[in-house]
Amino acid sequence: MFLVLLACGSAVLAGPKIGVLGIGLCFGLVLLCLVYCIGNISGCHVNPAVSFAMWLSGRMKFGEFCGYVVSQLIGAAAGAGFLFWMVDMAPAFEFGGVTGDCNLATNVIQPGANSGLALMVEALLTFFFVLVVLGATDSKKGFGQFAGIAIGLALGLVNIVGITVDNCSVNPARSFGPALWCPAAWPDFWIMVVGPLVGAILAALCWKAMSGYFNAKAIEG
Repeated sequence: MFLVLLACGSAVLAGPKIGVLGIGLCFGLVLLCLVYCIGNISGCHVNPAVSFAMWLSGRMKFGEFCGYVVSQLIGAAAGAGFLFWMVDMAPAFEFGGVTGDCNLATNVIQPGANSGLALMVEALLTFFFVLVVLGATDSKKGFGQFAGIAIGLALGLVNIVGITVDNCSVNPARSFGPALWCPAAWPDFWIMVVGPLVGAILAALCWKAMSGYFNAKAIEG
């Protein structure tokens, strides 16, 4: 809820003034705060792609994965609902996050981009982001209390890179919430599911290979 309300809200309420760099930083800062708020309770996934990679990596059970995804979708829907309410309250306000008939910073292909570019960007940026999450939170090779800093910075970075293509998803729940309140975004929604899930699979496989290599070197040493 807070990721959509505050991060997407930065685009909706302040986008025209803070621009792509400011919006990207807001995404990173919100996640950084949430990691240190609820990380010790749930791991602070707030992202089905991250939860999917955690399940593929054997760090959570399938039932837990399903519960996380349902919670993430409900939270995203609630956060987007608050944004929808705000926009409806003051139609004369200069809102951002608008592309054609879509508002609320929905994940839709931006002018000049196409579905192929958006799909590749989503897969590769999610690959990077989830790989950082897996590495930073690894129980043996991670960085403990400093993991949240790397994770927050990674989300901010991928948003700065990807916003101009499709408003940057790397998170199916983040895409689901605004689309629920802005149906014009549904035609592009599949990209925001397929791309991040492919990226999550690549990240899980890559981290498994890297971890296996590190473990083999440790044994040799």
